[in-house]
Amino acid sequence: MTRRLLILRHAKAGPHDEKHDKERHLVDRGCSDSALMGHVMREKGYVPDLVLCSSAARTRETWEHTGPELHARPETKFLDALYDAAEGTILKCVQETDDAVERVLYIGHNPGLERLARMLIREPRTAAEKQHAASLMSKYPTAALAVIDFKIEYWAEAAPGEGILADFVTPSDIKNK
Repeated sequence: MTRRLLILRHAKAGPHDEKHDKERHLVDRGCSDSALMGHVMREKGYVPDLVLCSSAARTRETWEHTGPELHARPETKFLDALYDAAEGTILKCVQETDDAVERVLYIGHNPGLERLARMLIREPRTAAEKQHAASLMSKYPTAALAVIDFKIEYWAEAAPGEGILADFVTPSDIKNK
């Protein structure tokens, strides 16, 4: 069985302020990029069954603009534990996903999100995987999406180096086409 993990970095937010980081909101570009990525996700068939989202304002707003573009209503969980979470925390949350769920969308923050994607993907074997991996390793910009497939029966089996990087899409990739 193939299980799919979609890893979406929150869209462009306002200036960084450590004291109020969790309350940072999206800027106009962040709102439009979120909707654009939702549209692309729908077109490519990257529609999740479950959304695991950090409880920060900017991740919630990313989902508010992405979600309607999918034309679906997946179960959505806003979790404080995913706010600025390390890769191990995120992976544990994914591994605890109900096995009836085939496609999970995680919306979160760097650096944990990028470290998770890098940790999960296998050594690229195809030209497409190599191209996606090179892009992912170069930069994981705001509103970028990694699509990682696992040939596993249970989410608990999702492990480092076992994921196939099926796609890596950024808003600039779409706008520059």
